[in-house]
Formats: sequence, C-alpha cells, structure tokens
Amino acid sequence: MTEQASAFGLSDLSLVLLAGSLVLVVAVAAVRLATSSGLPTLLLYLAIGLAVGKEGLGIPFDSDQAAQVLGYCALVLILVEGGLTTTWSSIRSSVGPAMALSTVGVLVSVGVVAVALHEILHTDWQISLLIGAILASTDAAAVFSVLRVVPLPRRLSGMLEAESGFNDAPVVLLVTALSLQIANPAEAEPWWSIGLHAVAELTGGALVGLAIGWLGGKLMRRLASGTSGLFSLGVVAIGVLAYASAATIHTSGFIACYLAALVLGNMHLPHRQAVTGFAEALGWLAQIGLFVMLGMLATPSGFVDQAPRAILAGLVLLLVARPLSVLVSLTPFRVPWREQAFISWAGLRGAVPVVLATVPITNNVPGIDWVFDLVFMLVVIFTLVQAPLMPWMARALRVTEPSRATGVIVEAMPLEELGAQLLEIAVVPGSKLSGVEIYELRLPQGANVSLVVRDKETFVPDAHTRLWPKDRLLVVTPGDLREATEERFRAVSEHGRLAGWRGDVS
Repeated sequence: MTEQASAFGLSDLSLVLLAGSLVLVVAVAAVRLATSSGLPTLLLYLAIGLAVGKEGLGIPFDSDQAAQVLGYCALVLILVEGGLTTTWSSIRSSVGPAMALSTVGVLVSVGVVAVALHEILHTDWQISLLIGAILASTDAAAVFSVLRVVPLPRRLSGMLEAESGFNDAPVVLLVTALSLQIANPAEAEPWWSIGLHAVAELTGGALVGLAIGWLGGKLMRRLASGTSGLFSLGVVAIGVLAYASAATIHTSGFIACYLAALVLGNMHLPHRQAVTGFAEALGWLAQIGLFVMLGMLATPSGFVDQAPRAILAGLVLLLVARPLSVLVSLTPFRVPWREQAFISWAGLRGAVPVVLATVPITNNVPGIDWVFDLVFMLVVIFTLVQAPLMPWMARALRVTEPSRATGVIVEAMPLEELGAQLLEIAVVPGSKLSGVEIYELRLPQGANVSLVVRDKETFVPDAHTRLWPKDRLLVVTPGDLREATEERFRAVSEHGRLAGWRGDVS
C-alpha cells in the first residue's frame, strides 16, 4: 500500500492538473474554430489527443481496458445529457421511425458492410460482421454540432436526435455478443438465442429506465430546495443510477439511462434551467475527455496501413449501407424521399464506434488490434467529407424550415417561478413573417414579442412594428403555450398573415 501511495504524489497531481486544465482550455477555444469551420468538435478533440499522445508529446496511454471503462462512463453522461435536454414534444412523432432505424436499420447496415468486407477484402465472416456492428451507431454530438445553424423541421431533427439516443444500446449488445462468440467459439450461443437475449435486455433496460426516471422525478420534486446546483446533481445522479441498476441485473444500461433522463427532463421539475445547464456542462466535459482519450490511445503510424480498408468500408457505409437501412426503416412510415436522403447523409459516426472498437480487444479476440485504427481512420475521414456538406445538403434537398423557434437558457429565476419561457425567433430571408406587423401575428393570449434585434440595434416593438428579414425576436410565453406559440410563428412563416383564416394547417 505504501509503495502504491508513493507512486503518485502532490508533484504528480500538479502536473496532471496542469495538463488537464490546459487541454480543457484549448478544447473550449476549439469550439469557436469548429463553429466557424462547420466541422464537428470531435475532430479537434481527437487532434488534441493525438498531439499529446504517445507519438506526439509522449504522454503514455495504451490501456484498452481503461479506455473502454472511461468511454462507457462518458457515454452514460452524454446519454443522460441528451435525455434531459430533449423535449418529448419534439421527438414524439419520430419515435417510431427512430426505433426502426435503431433496430431494423442497424441490422441492414451490419449485413451490407459485412458482405462488402467479406466479398471485396476477403475478411472472415465473423470479423466482417463485427466491424459492421461497430460502425452501425450514429453520433448525435457530431450531427448537431454542424446543424446548429441549419433550421430543420421538428420531425426531422427529432428523428435524428431519437435515433442517436436509441441506437447505442442495441449496437453495444451486438458488438459484445459477436466479440464473445469469436473469442470463445466453443461456448457460442445460437443466433436465435442471442436475439432473444438482446430483446430481453433492451426491454428490461427500458422498463428499468422508465421506472427509475418516474420514481426519481417524484422523489426529487419532494426534495426540491432553493439550492439549484445540488438539485441538478441529484437529477443527473438518477440518470446514472438507472444505468447502474439496469446493468447490475444484466439488462441494457444505455437505454435505461437515456429513457430515465428523458422522463426526468419532461416532468416539469423545478430549477429546469439550472438542471439543463449543469447537464450540458457535464456532457461537454464527457465529450472532451472521451475524444481526447481516444486520440491518445490511437497510433498514427498504423493509420496508413488501414486507410484503404477504412475508405472502402466508409464508402460502402455512406453510399450503400446507410441509404438502404434508411429506405427499409422509414418507407413504411411514409417519410418523404428528400428527408430520407438527408438522414442517410447525416448518419455521422463519432465516439461510439471508436469506443466499441476496444470491446473485441478487451474480450481477447485474436488478431483484432488493427480494427481500432480502421475505425478511427473511417470516423475522421468521413466526418471531414460529410460534415462540411451537411448544411448544403439540407438546403439542396429543401428540408430546411423557414423559421424555427429555439429555446434560450435563462438563469433569471422569476421566469421559472412564473412558469414562463423565452423563445428566440429568426426571420430568415424568404419567410412570410417579413412584412407582417406584430399585431397580425395573433399570438396566443399571454405570449408577447418583448424585444426585436435589427442590424445590431435592439428595441421594444409595439403592435404596429413591421418585421424585416434577418430580424431576431425574443418572445415571452407561458410554459403551457410554448407549442402553440411556435406553431403560430411556423404557420405565419409558411402561409403569411392570413394563416388560419384560410384553412391553412399550421
């Protein structure tokens, strides 16, 4: 015990804190660069990890087991943040399509990638299926980091958001099952048994998550105090508790923590803004730590050998597997082809595939070390290809929404105590909001346009203030009228000041 304690002292702590804080500061600064370049922050964080890793500044980190454990911890926090910040109304109509993408779509994608790797590169069938499974999960952080300035319809953004929240759990189960089968062929279970186990684990995890989220929300409401920071910590802890409880009884912890957080985030708990801000901060910290760690784990000298295979697998995934999985999953829901095309392109891969690439290594699958470099290269190359083109694809496919309301995080407590919410509305060029006077909006009673920002000047409008293109409006609305207020702005944006009088459907 004495030798272990002396191995890490105060001087070492100072160096670790120095390096860690510098990485965080650089990572925060990288967000501005990512916003201006249109690239997801994950690429910059991976680059930081490569720069400080064993082939950069020489900080050693080569434990796949530690990477997997820390990666799972980060994914739990990211999923909890995703659930807490997702409004049920925004994904309600998209749950069915998202579930299809996360199950049927995953299986189609795995099959197509596996066939291509086996037939073209003559990779063993089991390894081909394993790689296909590792690459099957999409990444919400990567998608939405490049779509913050692209106003998507609520149905479409909700579909992408729900898919990325749901598909981690089945993919993790599939990768784990395949790894165990390859590592221990004598103990391999038949496919029908694996399928039943997966369904049971996902169902059990969903039930655990919903139950803990609902009960935890009731408990937190009773324990609510004036200390918003402590309350926020308790809410996040319930999401983590859902993961731990589900995993302990051998059900899916990932689906449990996401659903528990989704329930908590939609129970109208007190200190809503504080909880959201705290969860988002934890989510950012988890993303930064995760991507920097994965960059440190990678070996850049091995990238060149895997680049051809990564490019081939990525092309199959981008041009065949993802479109086919979207077509099979979404056609029964009558999703328009333009939206299907955009969802196909928006299936960015991120942290989850890179973390899952460590699973076969930690399960002692023989001769599998090269898969990590392949997946790492694929994520980097195809993020560089897909991400910058996503806003252009949205406009080319005409899936953008002329005017979209976005929530604004406000720390002032009176808004929360009064049950009010603050919305930001942008009058984009081409929107029929342009030229409309404030009184002609006919907003729900209690909702008011409180402020207009025009050409960097701010003023309080009156009833006859006429809206101009590029105006930004701050709208205060009672919490229970938020959806109605958004729908009214959407209707006027699409149909003009007479929307509703002529039988238009908003």
